[in-house]
Amino acid sequence: MNICFVYVDLSTFVKRDLEILRKYFNVKPIKWTTFWDFKMILSLIRAILTSDLCFIWFADFHAAFTVLLSKIFRKKSIIVTGGYDVLKMPEINYGIRLRWNKHYASFALKNANICLAFSKSSEEDLKKWIRNARTKTVYLGGIDLKKFSCYTKKDDKLVITVAKVTWSNVLRKGLKTFVECAKYLPEVKFVLVGKVLDDSIEYLKKLASGNVEFVGDEKLLDYYQKAKVYVQVSAHEGFGVALAEAMACECIPVVTNRGAIPEVVGDVGYYVPYGDSKATAEAVKKALESDQSKGKMARERIKKYFSIERREKELVGIVKQVLES
Repeated sequence: MNICFVYVDLSTFVKRDLEILRKYFNVKPIKWTTFWDFKMILSLIRAILTSDLCFIWFADFHAAFTVLLSKIFRKKSIIVTGGYDVLKMPEINYGIRLRWNKHYASFALKNANICLAFSKSSEEDLKKWIRNARTKTVYLGGIDLKKFSCYTKKDDKLVITVAKVTWSNVLRKGLKTFVECAKYLPEVKFVLVGKVLDDSIEYLKKLASGNVEFVGDEKLLDYYQKAKVYVQVSAHEGFGVALAEAMACECIPVVTNRGAIPEVVGDVGYYVPYGDSKATAEAVKKALESDQSKGKMARERIKKYFSIERREKELVGIVKQVLES
């Protein structure tokens, strides 16, 4: 069977799905650039014509155009969705439903053969907006437990969070809260791991106390393995891949009860109110003082529910079902 794989950015989880599908199908990847890139459009049309199914990451104009062509050429289509492309969060100015291009996303989600949501929470967000969408939850997860593991002693004075440093993530990923909570625990080292993409870094540095460090993601795995506590105090998460990776490395999670976070963490972490830096610091202190068995419980949860083997099995099974329907 032939699959046309359409994406905008080959991020880690998109690349992982591409690698999974290539094990079972003939896959033609198409990187969407712009509608005015005629060479890319022609390549997309050829790929759709010679494929049995289009597999599309995220719902926006590229998905609407691909789904439309799929219907014209009588091909099946699957959209992986559940983040920005199904949300409306005016309090942090986030989500496609606040933008003019929501109509493209709506068309794509209504007309795809099936929409694969990141999580139960994401599926609920999608159904609140597109009631007649054909949906199924396949957890984004896909964590490589061989890579994300811990063989070293944890540093009980090291706390991390992982995110790209952007103005959007200052509130959405809780970076402001993470930086502010550090002042309550001056003896603890707080590290924000992630690429700096705009000048929001200057704002965060002004808020930061002396025990906060900002680093790139070149040594991300090392930080996962050394840190005892991982903080994910987001306003929303469609899943939380970095959170799951950290848990696989036996980090004890301190998190908000937002979006899909409770689905990932279950009862193995500490929950705090969104935007409450003092409560976050108190939870971090408890996590640092707790027995490392809690970190091992976090890894076991990821192993049980969110392994790469589980995503592979469910993803391939659904693709085959759609192809055969």
